[in-house]
Amino acid sequence: MFDLLRRRHAPVDLTATAEAAARSGLPAVALKGCGRRYGSGTVAVDALRNVDLEVWPGEFVVFLGPSGSGKTTLLNLIGGIEQATSGIVTVAGADIAGLDERGRTLYRRDRVGFVFQFFNLVPTLTALENVQLLAELTGPDAEARSRDALARVGLAEVADRFPGALSGGQQQRVAIARALVKEPPLLLCDEPTGSLDLETGRQVLSVLRDLAREGHHTVLLVTHNSVIAHMADRVVRLHSGRIASDEKIGAPVEAEVLEW
Repeated sequence: MFDLLRRRHAPVDLTATAEAAARSGLPAVALKGCGRRYGSGTVAVDALRNVDLEVWPGEFVVFLGPSGSGKTTLLNLIGGIEQATSGIVTVAGADIAGLDERGRTLYRRDRVGFVFQFFNLVPTLTALENVQLLAELTGPDAEARSRDALARVGLAEVADRFPGALSGGQQQRVAIARALVKEPPLLLCDEPTGSLDLETGRQVLSVLRDLAREGHHTVLLVTHNSVIAHMADRVVRLHSGRIASDEKIGAPVEAEVLEW
């Protein structure tokens, strides 16, 4: 399957690689004086302004703020989707702000898992095949790794179903499994519960919380839903492109007790 995507892979233990990054003693993410400007001159817009931030391996961090506050832009800089126009962005001690387009592509492929509000599953592929599509690009034993990723999010028994035969929550968990299959040190989530009902949203958040607790996945989650902050290790609030507050949560609650 996916013959056009197959290529040679040197044997690699993706879990060990992620665990080594977590044990490095370095912040999972560090931003120093980071800014992002769109346009120039009188029409320039500063989406982020002089942001300083450190996130440590295994943390579950929620970013809150109104629309236009810079939450998604911040996630895009950390994920290598966009480049900072000022400052430094480092991941596990490596500067990614200066990477060229190819360097950013390899970084996104090998180091970062993305989970979005919309599932972006291929409707003509099964759950297993959707996960395997990425697994083929990121290491050997693609089918076995894909089945394991689905099992970790509680979907082993629906691996052969197409997206149209899955609930919204199941589809989002397939998307999480797809992000997880390459064992990324960073898991970046942009409104992952935005299109889900309460019970389904709780299920998805519980999966993300458990991944952070494994210790070698750092989970950064952007949301408008302030209730989710109660289950985070830290809550970072943004306003007008700046960090307005950075609060450590002493006793995070479980996803199952959240109400919104």
